[in-house]
Amino acid sequence: MIRTNDNDMQHDASEEEVAKLRDAIVAFEPFNEQEAADKQVILRALETDQDCFNRSAQAHMACSIWVVDPAYAQTLLVYHNIYDSWSWIGGHADGERNLRAVALCELEEETGVRHARIVPCGPGDIFSLEVLTVDGHEKHGQYVSSHLHLNVTYLAVADPEEATRIKPDENSGVKWAPLEDAIRLSTEPWIRDRIYRKLIDKLAQIQPRI
Repeated sequence: MIRTNDNDMQHDASEEEVAKLRDAIVAFEPFNEQEAADKQVILRALETDQDCFNRSAQAHMACSIWVVDPAYAQTLLVYHNIYDSWSWIGGHADGERNLRAVALCELEEETGVRHARIVPCGPGDIFSLEVLTVDGHEKHGQYVSSHLHLNVTYLAVADPEEATRIKPDENSGVKWAPLEDAIRLSTEPWIRDRIYRKLIDKLAQIQPRI
């Protein structure tokens, strides 16, 4: 009998997830010039850097989750301690290849919301792509050098009545707000004008599933 090593099985599963993600990004139809350009940057990293799912890479995979209510009128925001701004929700891949699962996990970790559902948005359920710059900063008492997030964004619907909580080491507030308030409340000009504006405009093209 031929026995398959567990590590080999895990490696094969990991490679399958990477292939699925790559195929989904290849099939992703950019909404604007920013997405078209950033799509190519992300694909190049997936094809050339086997460490791009780890923070050790200068440019590494990350994900965000744009959470809205069933009427697509409000979005869920956190007050991010490092960015000192109301912000969307997301995090690093940290070796995990299934970014859809990471996004839902980050949502629960950062806000306590457990019952959100991803909205199908085409191949791989990808809603948006972006390359995000992160300035150097201190975290947990250590300096983190400036780097890039190769970001895959998912759209999710959640119930505003579900209980929320903060994650003190990352945020100091969680709240639902009208969509346009994501722009008004942000203190990050590039994210506000390039990303949140884009996400709101893209959302307007999707029929709410109430």
